[in-house]
Amino acid sequence: MSATTPSRLEKIIAAGHLAVTSECGPPRNGDPEVVSRKAELLRNHVDAINVTDNQTAVVRQCSLASCIRIKLLGLEPVLQMVTRDRNRIAIQSDLLGATSFGVHNILCLTGDHQRFGDHPTSANVFDMDSTRLIQTVRMMRDEGRLLGGHQMEEGRPQMFIGAAENPFADPFEIRVLRLAKKVAAGAQFIQTQCIYNMEKFKLWMKQVRDEGLHEKVAVLAGITPIKTVGMAKYMKNKVPGIDVPEAVIKRIAGVPKENQAEEGIKLCLEQIEELKEEEGIMGFHIMAIEWEEKVPEIVERAGLFPRPAVNGSE
Repeated sequence: MSATTPSRLEKIIAAGHLAVTSECGPPRNGDPEVVSRKAELLRNHVDAINVTDNQTAVVRQCSLASCIRIKLLGLEPVLQMVTRDRNRIAIQSDLLGATSFGVHNILCLTGDHQRFGDHPTSANVFDMDSTRLIQTVRMMRDEGRLLGGHQMEEGRPQMFIGAAENPFADPFEIRVLRLAKKVAAGAQFIQTQCIYNMEKFKLWMKQVRDEGLHEKVAVLAGITPIKTVGMAKYMKNKVPGIDVPEAVIKRIAGVPKENQAEEGIKLCLEQIEELKEEEGIMGFHIMAIEWEEKVPEIVERAGLFPRPAVNGSE
């Protein structure tokens, strides 16, 4: 595999290293320092930092502005973009704006429906879905063409194209088919939903390998450390698409409250070690939700530090 863009993340994967990404949730205000503080916590320990795009349909500081801030800090952002809030004009405009600031990674998402957020009666857009967004980015990058037909002579996006996948959503039987469509559209890396049901995830990975998709796309396994048994129960009962087995809840509940956070970190370290041996896993996406200060510790204890150097990365 050879890198095709200036993306450091792509170069890490192309060189055969296990990639490490994490994410930064922007604040629900215009404070310029929140994203900077979170990004600095991750410096030197990850290859790229995802910036969420109004996650769960709740209004936050915009992903593009936050990515620019991270870029100006000398770090590598991953622009998350949902199609819920933008039509194809705004989507292409934001992609060109990101390009002008040297943003070289994008995660293409459809986005949570607005009824789950803080503006449930707002109008959605959904002019395209995540697969069509992947196709659009690839066309702009590889052909220099906008959807309206305009040909760009200069200033094409140079983006490593990613998408999300949830191996645990129903119906399970179509999960790999959905992934295959995203890969055919142009997805080069996949970040999965956070993994707790290891047996089901490994079954999904077997199906990925059976279709040969592990040779066409880099799968980054989603890892989220559990702080408390309350968090585990909340994710099991309240968060759609997350599969938390009862055994995990019992394990966290089985230690004193003051030790539950450490037990959660031990669990995620065990998951990383187990998944290192799973054929087709090319890295980890560590989503320490509002717990970014623990990411460096997890990366170091998992044997993923120091991060490798790659030639030509920015």
